[in-house]
Amino acid sequence: MAEHPAIKARGRLLPAPQCEFDLEGEVTLYQYGWQDCTTILFYFFITIILHAVVQEYVLDKVNRRLHLSKSKNTKFSESGQLCVFHLVSSVWSFYILLTEGYVFHPSSLWENYPHVHLRFQVKFFYLTQLAYWLHALPEIYFQKVRKEEIPRQLQYICLYLLHISAAYLLNLSPVGLVLLCLQYLSELGFHIARIFYFTDESHQKMFDLWAVNFVFTRMVTLTLVFLAVGFGLARAENQGLDWDMGNFNTVLIRMPVLLLVSLTQSWLLWKFIRFQLKRWREFRHEQVARKRAAAKQTPRPLKRDSIGHHENGAIKAENGASPRPKKIKAP
Repeated sequence: MAEHPAIKARGRLLPAPQCEFDLEGEVTLYQYGWQDCTTILFYFFITIILHAVVQEYVLDKVNRRLHLSKSKNTKFSESGQLCVFHLVSSVWSFYILLTEGYVFHPSSLWENYPHVHLRFQVKFFYLTQLAYWLHALPEIYFQKVRKEEIPRQLQYICLYLLHISAAYLLNLSPVGLVLLCLQYLSELGFHIARIFYFTDESHQKMFDLWAVNFVFTRMVTLTLVFLAVGFGLARAENQGLDWDMGNFNTVLIRMPVLLLVSLTQSWLLWKFIRFQLKRWREFRHEQVARKRAAAKQTPRPLKRDSIGHHENGAIKAENGASPRPKKIKAP
């Protein structure tokens, strides 16, 4: 596909945002290159500063009022930070999808591949995403996360870095934007539900809403990936590997991409099903324990005779008086 003569493509991105239209009315587009590493490093330190500001002036003040335990305090801080990030990223990615026309034209996700030239907002979004998830690695040490929680956090951090880098480097930025928007909306619901649960443990219905959204997100993610990569790119005319043009539309690359997304979504569903089954078993055990405790607390009725009842070895009548002894007739 020939490039429009009024378009300039640049392989770097400056830390300060700049307008896409210059004085001559030309559109400025960007490619990825080695200069992106310096930009990511710059926003890496900016993200650490913003993380500390949110923790110090928002989350720590809320923690002091709630008087949470140490374990709940760590999870509350994690959910608070991710809630802010997922909210900003989901709104930002949805705005890009609207302005780029991907929402009303789904076929544009795989048409005109490879998407080598990116607008400033798309490239800036991807670089900030990489900077945020890279900053999450040292934050594990700074937040003094427990050893039991470190493997779980490393898992989802590495998965985010792997998927975002693959979409960015393989020129699948439109597909990556849609998948990130769906994923961030799902995670936003989970962390909001967990924050409300920490404030009041009776708020558990939001987890049910998140469970429905979680399964829906997994199904939509798999459908979109197979539609865009498995069918859309497979029927494209530009089949082959071309490093100079940024074309990676080959079976040897499409299959690993499909396999990566499918395995990740299947693994997330498997963890979700195990968690729900564990939660259901715990609920059943609590119900049985409550029924047993209620059965033990109910008093048993005393057996009474037709005349009275026994008290301290003596027979008492119903009105409290002793019954009259029977006269024995002589033979």
